[in-house]
Amino acid sequence: MIRLNLSSQMVLNKVSPVFYRPSSAVERSEITRFEKITTDIFPSIEEGAENIADNIAEEIKHKQREGKYCVLGLGSGSSLTPIFKELIRRYEAGELSFKNVIVFNAYEYFPLTAENHNRSINQLKERFLDFVDIEQQNIFTPDGTIAQDTVQEHCRLYEQRIKSFGGLDAIILGIGRMGNIATNEPGSSQTSTSRLILIDSTSREEMKMSFGSQETVPPCSITMGIQTILSAKKIFLTAWGDEKADIIKETVEGKITDSVPASFLQTHNDAHVIIDLPAASRLTRIRHPWLVASCTWTDKLVRSALVWLCQLTGKPILKLTNKDYNENGLSELLALYGSAYNANIKIFNDLQHTITGWPGGKPDADDTHRPERAKPFPKRVIVFSPHPDDDVISMGGTLRRLVQQGHDVHVAYETSGNIAVGDEEVVRFMHFINGFNQLFDNNEDKVIREKYREIKSFLKNKKEGDIDSLDIRTIKGLIRRGEARTASTFNQIPLDHVHFLDLPFYESGKIEKLPMGEADVNIVRELIAHVEPNQIYVAGDLADPHGTHRKCTDAVFAALDLEKQAGAAWLADCKVWMYRGAWAEWEIENIEMCVPMSPEELLAKRYSILKHQSQMESAPFLGNDERLFWQRSEDRNRGTAKLYDDLGLACYEAMEAFVEYKPL
Repeated sequence: MIRLNLSSQMVLNKVSPVFYRPSSAVERSEITRFEKITTDIFPSIEEGAENIADNIAEEIKHKQREGKYCVLGLGSGSSLTPIFKELIRRYEAGELSFKNVIVFNAYEYFPLTAENHNRSINQLKERFLDFVDIEQQNIFTPDGTIAQDTVQEHCRLYEQRIKSFGGLDAIILGIGRMGNIATNEPGSSQTSTSRLILIDSTSREEMKMSFGSQETVPPCSITMGIQTILSAKKIFLTAWGDEKADIIKETVEGKITDSVPASFLQTHNDAHVIIDLPAASRLTRIRHPWLVASCTWTDKLVRSALVWLCQLTGKPILKLTNKDYNENGLSELLALYGSAYNANIKIFNDLQHTITGWPGGKPDADDTHRPERAKPFPKRVIVFSPHPDDDVISMGGTLRRLVQQGHDVHVAYETSGNIAVGDEEVVRFMHFINGFNQLFDNNEDKVIREKYREIKSFLKNKKEGDIDSLDIRTIKGLIRRGEARTASTFNQIPLDHVHFLDLPFYESGKIEKLPMGEADVNIVRELIAHVEPNQIYVAGDLADPHGTHRKCTDAVFAALDLEKQAGAAWLADCKVWMYRGAWAEWEIENIEMCVPMSPEELLAKRYSILKHQSQMESAPFLGNDERLFWQRSEDRNRGTAKLYDDLGLACYEAMEAFVEYKPL
């Protein structure tokens, strides 16, 4: 059996159910003291989605018994898809009918042409409404095709229509990274009603999954206002995954402010935030549970508490005192360890043992307190890289050191990365090929001349949002392959150890990828079964905003799982290490191996990243962070080193951090 979602079951810090499944109202009141909105945390997305579906189904059935309509407001963001799937399942099982349901779409893009199919209402239909028995005349949405001078009146009538059905019984919404609900951007007023609003750059970045590029996202939206949302009798706000953890904390625990529009839900008497554990990871009861209740102190939790205490007091670990512990809610640790000194030494040594200059293990050394085994040496290593530059961005220093220390290193580039190459790169290479042909083949190669004209014509007539032809995607993939080979050669990796897997799920030609499936897993499995590695490195950066990292990592985990089911003997001597990339770093309590870099090694890492020229200034997916990938990487690596230095450990120029994955 192939398990394709093992990354979602990955637990770095085992959170006691006490902190997300309180057994009584008193216990709940105690652990949620910092929270200003009723917040329910579930171990998985599926359980959270079922909870919302339970509430919506009960509301619909209650209205059916009364012979009334159930009026729902619905967003169309991807975070609502698991809820829609569960509601569809219940309809198909005969458990639920939507005949008495009226739906109001929360927002629509503006302006839209009649030919434009990238509409919010179309997304809502494709993900939900087309699969249930709702009456078409009961579906209402703002109209993005109307003239701008009629928008105000259109919004007034939309509000009036909602009121004519008795108002919204419930509304289900996702949350954007800036705290936007529907498309109420930061700065939206609590008294705002349905209106035309300019979409900011962060929201446009999130919406480009539906449009192919950020440039093709319409500049505005007609959205339900904050007041419209707050007028609903019940509100369900949902978020899944690490990438939403920071904004959930601001929404649930922060002040009410128009800079975080979702924070206005604190004023509603029946608002519910439904999230999974990763999205809850920054809430006080999950991140700093000792501040709300007694804890079962694991090594990781003690480490987390002491790092927090060091940052709070501005002291290194070995200078923390009994007074520091007592004044900041950590007296339990004094009782557990006997004194601040004992706790300090324990965690100092734990962190010290994560630092190693031998990521493949040091031969003929006592490896009792080292993150990696001394034997076997040398090790066979596979570094899996989701895109053709994640290896050097995320672990370029470690990669180079593994090679220099004599290990047999393979790099596997999982996707072509072709959609992240700008058209101007294609033009540049086509000019070179054409010029080369004219100089050395007297312009006689018919294939080159015809392809040159064909591709030149396509690019000339290409419109924003158009999917590249197969030929252009192939050329873009070749560009990235060439850069990856150059970087690998710079890092002294033999080219017969450089593997381009071109996983099929990536080749949709669009930002939104195909589902990852058996074909992808089999490609990965074939490589690992051939190499039989002693070490595997994979991307643990599951907050990658485009989702490719998660799918690539799930493909590796699924392949390992199949090998385990098949009884592969080599697995017993293989460790799997997870790195993070340009988007985030591991929390220090989770770091199990940290590889230091000298200034010279950090510079060499920069050079290897710079070999990927198509991903410099002109790369399409740099996101809202204006730093280039090499700058992000260096800042992150220096930040990790500074954190270790601040805690009183060795002071290095930069460090790359890893967490071990233990297969389920």
